[in-house]
Amino acid sequence: MAKAKSPLRLYVAPDGNDAWSGRRPTRKASTADGPFATVARVRDAIRELRKAQRGLPKPIEVCMAGGVYSLAEPLVLTHADSGTLDCPITYKARGREKPVLSGGTVITGWKATKVNGHKAWVASLPDVKKGKWNFRQLFVNGQRRPRSRLPKQGLYNFASLVGATKKTPWSKGQVKMRFAEGHLSSKWHNLTDVEVIAHHLWSESRLPIKSIDDAKRTVEFDRRSVFKLSEDHRPEPGRYYVENVFEALDTPGQWYLDRKKGLLYYLPKKGETLRKAEIVAPRLEQVVRIAGSADGHWAQHIHLEGLTIAHTEWTLPEGCAGFAQAAVSVRGFTKGSKGCPAAVTLERAEQCSVRACTIEHVGTYAIELERGCKHNAVVGNTLCDTGAGGVKLCHGSSHSTVTDNEIAHGGRLFPSCVGIWIGKSSFNTASHNHIHDLYYTGISVGWSWGYQVSSAHHNTVEFNHIHNIGQGMLSDMGGIYTLGISPGTRLCHNLIHDVESYSYGGWGLYTDEGSTGILLENNIVYRTKTGSFHQHYGRDNIVRNNILAYSRIGQIQRSRQEPHTSFILDRNIIFWTEGPLLHGNWSDNHWRSDRNLFWNAAGAPIAFGELTFAEWRRFGHDRRSRIADPLFRAPEQGDFTLGKGSPALALGFQPIDLREVGPRG
Repeated sequence: MAKAKSPLRLYVAPDGNDAWSGRRPTRKASTADGPFATVARVRDAIRELRKAQRGLPKPIEVCMAGGVYSLAEPLVLTHADSGTLDCPITYKARGREKPVLSGGTVITGWKATKVNGHKAWVASLPDVKKGKWNFRQLFVNGQRRPRSRLPKQGLYNFASLVGATKKTPWSKGQVKMRFAEGHLSSKWHNLTDVEVIAHHLWSESRLPIKSIDDAKRTVEFDRRSVFKLSEDHRPEPGRYYVENVFEALDTPGQWYLDRKKGLLYYLPKKGETLRKAEIVAPRLEQVVRIAGSADGHWAQHIHLEGLTIAHTEWTLPEGCAGFAQAAVSVRGFTKGSKGCPAAVTLERAEQCSVRACTIEHVGTYAIELERGCKHNAVVGNTLCDTGAGGVKLCHGSSHSTVTDNEIAHGGRLFPSCVGIWIGKSSFNTASHNHIHDLYYTGISVGWSWGYQVSSAHHNTVEFNHIHNIGQGMLSDMGGIYTLGISPGTRLCHNLIHDVESYSYGGWGLYTDEGSTGILLENNIVYRTKTGSFHQHYGRDNIVRNNILAYSRIGQIQRSRQEPHTSFILDRNIIFWTEGPLLHGNWSDNHWRSDRNLFWNAAGAPIAFGELTFAEWRRFGHDRRSRIADPLFRAPEQGDFTLGKGSPALALGFQPIDLREVGPRG
């Protein structure tokens, strides 16, 4: 075996100098030499080295000292910055230090003032006044702070629909609505900077106000909403809140940017002082981009390791209020879209990785792998406090590995985001991730509706811990959600619990819109609102050896009846205390079910729809299944270990070992 080459180390430090050699970790006064000051300079130095030596003689490690590196523009790495299999290029933290690549600016020059009768701070921002800078996020002492909003808690409801009727399709957006007395006002300061954020279905609309008619109590937006502004599929007017209202700035921890005057106001929280507070506003929409070119020159063997990446802004394409699903339009798939990319984006990149990094305080998704990406890895990262979700595997990418990450506290601006989103992308693995505190879906796989040919197949989703999803904000969601024909796709050994929708939905395992050829095996799902397993419609999915427990509105659900086998239910334990066993449409018998164990721990009689167990069996279902206590150790505490002599074992149920679930250290 060939001996591994020792790396060439180049150094970067906040107190460095781009005129130095970058070959020393600290400054040596006698030679006036030391580390570089910027990561862009070390990138260019590697290019110079490659040109001088006609390639890379050894691996290169860019060792970054702790501190904040405020970027004037994103760090862009191209084919010219590629490594090789034997000589990769790694941008990494030096030792245990914490280098921060920041797309933001620290706000200084604060003065004490009063706003709406409350103690406040104000800072003058000339670039904002000149129209060169606008931001919708603010971070104080490492924490996200909200803009002023109404109502203070909860949501408003529109008074009635304008330009839409009960017969108007739910997918039809609107530009006008009628509001209740006192909820909106044309007299608000900088009215066109005020935004209405409407919640509907599984998505949201962000709607800047164009005008308000106080007499008619109507509001007109500067763009059309994503969906009809009603309550889910019902005709009642929908929910919303209002953001960035100067007159509502009266709550400690909130802020307001007066763009016309170039003034930023902040109401400090208890204990915050002008002298010690660090207040950062984002300038860049992206921090790192690794991108090859369309002519076949891919970016290769570039690695980010141990870095913190923070402070990015968000935008939407002009005239766009959001996207119909998963908040993907914060990047935009439309040709020529100016949607905002993720904080770290890879495009036409191969054998690259993001490892052990922290990506936080960003406006959109943390990481996205775009078209042309193959054999890349996202491993061991912490992705938190994101405006949207964690990782996107976009159309035209494949063979990606997303493992051992913590993805948490997302959807702070776009609640319809997903922890890990896999679009028209195949041969990917999403495993051992801890995904929690999101408002829509944990992991979404596929992007084809119905039975059309799909380019999302052979994806593996396993050993993920997904919980506290939905939290009553949106509807029609799942811990793991699938779309389309997906041969070779496996959802196995996942732990999913506490999934709560606003109205309908709130499922654990959710096979939607033509999901076909998927194996769902050895998962534990409990405490969901509307079914631990739900299939809207699909074909030949196998639901085998799962524990499905403690759903409230039906334990398993089947929505659409079709003339083919929807799924096979084999060797599952279904355990509950409230609601019926079956929910939805089960009368056509186009599914197969056997060797399952059913138990209502509350002692209520068990019915199969309107049938008794004996009547159910006459239709050919569950002839070897049983109604019996599975003898779980402590199910109310989430411990579903089978006790000795459990009747599930006699049915062939294999105990589920989830000791490896979640990140592996």
